Amino acid sequence: MKFLKIFFSSAHAMLGFLFVLVSVLITVLAVQTGWRAIGADLEESAEMAIEAIGLLAIAVVSLQIAQTITEEEVVRDAHISAPTRVRRYLSRFMVVVVVALSIEGLVGTFKALHEEPELLPHAASVLIAAGVLLSGWGVFIRMNKAAEELEPEAMEAAKSEDSKVDE
Repeated sequence: MKFLKIFFSSAHAMLGFLFVLVSVLITVLAVQTGWRAIGADLEESAEMAIEAIGLLAIAVVSLQIAQTITEEEVVRDAHISAPTRVRRYLSRFMVVVVVALSIEGLVGTFKALHEEPELLPHAASVLIAAGVLLSGWGVFIRMNKAAEELEPEAMEAAKSEDSKVDE
């Protein structure tokens, strides 16, 4: 069993590292796109700047996922079983997803307004999906809070694990 724990921690560490590499690659692409926007005409420059913002949003999401995986699965070696741990883990992930969807929805809205207005419903559906996820996440937290109150020791254990990350 100890071998499996080491294997999964190593696999999570490698995946976290790969997410960081992808984030760096996408950031470089965003910088290149932004740089090309400087020399373009006004309309094309605006489109390229919006594209760079979208790429940067994806890079941030990738970096946040790497941080979450590394902190939760490698540093803390957390086992997702207690309600507190589940809420904290999902909350970190949902923040990343909701923010990324919101940014992508806004980028899609700007691009649709300037290029193809018939695609506005698609951009709106991305923003609606972000809103639905945010609402569902709120319901989950509210319902999970009652379960946490039944296990106060789990909350203390989760808080004590935070010192591992701060070191």
